[in-house]
Amino acid sequence: MLPFTIMRLSVDAYIATITLSNAIDVQSAQQLRDICDSVRQYDDVRVCVITGADGIFCDRSNSSETDEFDRLRVSEAVAAIEKPTIALIGGDAIDQGFEIALACDLRVASSDARMGLTHLASGFIPWDGGTQRLPRVIGQSRATDMILRSRLLNAQEALEIGLVSHIAEREEAAEYTLSLASTIASYAPIAAQYLKETLLKGADMTLAQGLGLEADLTVILQSTADRAEGIASFLERRQPEYRGE
Repeated sequence: MLPFTIMRLSVDAYIATITLSNAIDVQSAQQLRDICDSVRQYDDVRVCVITGADGIFCDRSNSSETDEFDRLRVSEAVAAIEKPTIALIGGDAIDQGFEIALACDLRVASSDARMGLTHLASGFIPWDGGTQRLPRVIGQSRATDMILRSRLLNAQEALEIGLVSHIAEREEAAEYTLSLASTIASYAPIAAQYLKETLLKGADMTLAQGLGLEADLTVILQSTADRAEGIASFLERRQPEYRGE
């Protein structure tokens, strides 16, 4: 089966779903960057799910030419989405495909999923963020072991070390991910974005700086209509209706 090179985007009920091509080439890399920019600009999107098709999340890039790597990099575009992102890993997420999953905030895997960075076995090193994001997710020691051994983890191993938050059979994993995305989308979207900013930026700050960022964003949230709606719905004992304002 030849890899398809078209990225797909759908939006429904505040949830954007990006379906990756089987492998990344220059054309699909640009498509994915454009889609990520669109998702950032859509006011109606509160959560983004990134998944694959044909039993593969996303495999290696379609090029081994080092002069093309700059044009193939896409993980930063995924990481730049301010809204919460969830990777639904059904099947293989290997090398650059795994780096895309690492750029998401949460990862859910089907029970037959495999994931890892095997660049060293081919004479390369991870070049789309894997050396930096994997240690931040699972710790330096485990990440070093995985990368140096070009080791692929199965879903259960990934769950045990906190690389994924949930595993299930393929259809159940998809249903779980949609339910998770729907739950997050039901919350105040501005607060969700600020929460993501606090968690990610705070990880690279001192404790004092992180606490300052948390305090600043908390103050800003007090002026939003969603914050007032949250208080009103609590007092009136009803479900809140957030508008992202």
